Amino acid sequence: MGRAYEVRKASIQKTGAAKAKLYSMYAREIYQAAKNGGTEEASNAVLKRLVERAKKEQVPSDIIKRAIDKVNSGVDESYTSARYELFGPSGSTLIVDCLTDNVNRSVSNLRAAINKTSAKMGAIGSVAYMYDHLCMVGVKGMNEEEVMDALIAADIDVEDIEVEGDEIIIYGNPSDLYAIKEAITKAKPGIEIALDEIAMLPKDKVVLQGDDLADFNKLLTLLDDIEDVQHVYHNVEK
Repeated sequence: MGRAYEVRKASIQKTGAAKAKLYSMYAREIYQAAKNGGTEEASNAVLKRLVERAKKEQVPSDIIKRAIDKVNSGVDESYTSARYELFGPSGSTLIVDCLTDNVNRSVSNLRAAINKTSAKMGAIGSVAYMYDHLCMVGVKGMNEEEVMDALIAADIDVEDIEVEGDEIIIYGNPSDLYAIKEAITKAKPGIEIALDEIAMLPKDKVVLQGDDLADFNKLLTLLDDIEDVQHVYHNVEK
């Protein structure tokens, strides 16, 4: 399976394990996007993408609407994005992204999870260089040649293209996400965009076994229980 499969699989598992947290995460992200760029999806591409993703993950419409309405009604909340880099057992690494209204609380909860496992907090940049920051666009209903032609016609350079069954996965610079989607939909109107993500993807993966794997899975569970944690990326082969 390709890199996109691992990201998607992790998202599905997270959704099934904690719907309430998923809803809260999207509510925060949508509120912040609407506050920063306006509440109209037509003029706020970031908000539009978040709403589309939330609907795909079956976030109730009233949660989405309430998050946007908070901005329209003048509610002033402030969330900060924070990234933490961790070293786990036997060469495993993790990148943890948080969106929080209290950085001290986030750090405290993160350290509590770390202290219950063999993980260690790394300095800024100590882990990130081992990952690629990429956007991923997955399409169904086109072959690889058609996708390449659409990207060339739009003068878009991409990092890689993978074929996963009946789906073509395009990897590119995060800033090119909307351009890639536009190029594909322009070439084939009505095409299904099955995947739309921006993620940190490990350049190499490690395999854990026994106590190391158990310790790593415990850490993932503890991180997933922290409300401020948005995304966890890691290099462990699942």
